[in-house]
Amino acid sequence: MPDLVGLFGIRLQLQIGQEVLAPAPYDVMDALVSVQVTNNDSKRDGFQMVFRLGKTALPEYGLLSSGVLDIQNRVKISVTFGAMPQILIDGIITDHQLKSDNEPGRTKLIVTGEDLGAKLTFDDRNRTHPQQSDSAIVEKILSDAGFITEVTETRDTPSESERISCQQCNNLNYIRKLAQRNGFVFYIEPAAVPGKSIAYWGPENRQGEHQPALTMNMGAQTNVDTPISFHYNALGPAEPAVSILDPLTKTTMQIPNPSGFLPSLSAFPTAPIRKVIPRDTANLSYAQGLLRAVTGVNESSGAIEGIGEVDAVRYGHALRSRRLVDVRGAGSSNDGTYYVKQVKHEITLHPRGEYKMHFTLTREGLGASRPSLGTQEA
Repeated sequence: MPDLVGLFGIRLQLQIGQEVLAPAPYDVMDALVSVQVTNNDSKRDGFQMVFRLGKTALPEYGLLSSGVLDIQNRVKISVTFGAMPQILIDGIITDHQLKSDNEPGRTKLIVTGEDLGAKLTFDDRNRTHPQQSDSAIVEKILSDAGFITEVTETRDTPSESERISCQQCNNLNYIRKLAQRNGFVFYIEPAAVPGKSIAYWGPENRQGEHQPALTMNMGAQTNVDTPISFHYNALGPAEPAVSILDPLTKTTMQIPNPSGFLPSLSAFPTAPIRKVIPRDTANLSYAQGLLRAVTGVNESSGAIEGIGEVDAVRYGHALRSRRLVDVRGAGSSNDGTYYVKQVKHEITLHPRGEYKMHFTLTREGLGASRPSLGTQEA
């Protein structure tokens, strides 16, 4: 288990296997140049590992002939800060790229993979799900695939005379389709139970404990390498105007836009100045129309986006996507709590070890919802 640059006890652990994971052999870790792991709030997580290649007595590169890095092998990448390990990704290898070079020791093998959700794409399906709510459909698919599930219940359970839910794609695309029409996100991340992963299907995670603050312009407490770049897009939020046709009176019924579906993270949420009209809504039921309005509100709620980079040694933790983090030292308009949409972990072992985390934050408006944030300790 190599030390990252031999500093501050940050360690990288790589486990590989077909079904049973074991620590990567010494020759694999010795050849490892860099690791990149990307965690997204609604897309598949991915990883990429770069290795130096050298030929053995056989006319083939040793790492390729050993079978350790074969396609579809499972990979778990973890980092440990002090005594606290954190799994960045548990996934499978899906791609090899060989970059040959005439100079000895400069040939590289790039190994790419995705989280275990990739297994949900292996088979297309043609099937129906009669008399089931969206959450019941998702729960069954994920449970059958062996995941620990965190599925938010939905209440719209149509009768067969109303509609039958039809699936004509792979499981992953269908689950994402159901998530989108409910205004939800879907992702898979490693569980505390060894060898298991949690499949989350529900609203953005805006609850729970906040991660350590990202701090700028505060002397010794500063932990952000480069100032966070904030983008305020006032045209981002939009008010959906959803209308349906009442089947009894044959008149148009306007669906009210929902509020409070996601907790507000800012003191001054941005009011939408655009109005959009979702198409093909006339034949929807009232419940379906309400879901379409929820989806429209959620998809356009992020008026503020923050992009930055933090050194893991200075931050002292692995920043997690799909959770909350506080920003301070960025001014009263931009300080406060944000939802972490994406984190890209970049770990370099050679020629000089370092661990950088590139992040994307979002929220719906300006100002900190907690006035004391600017003086809190990291």
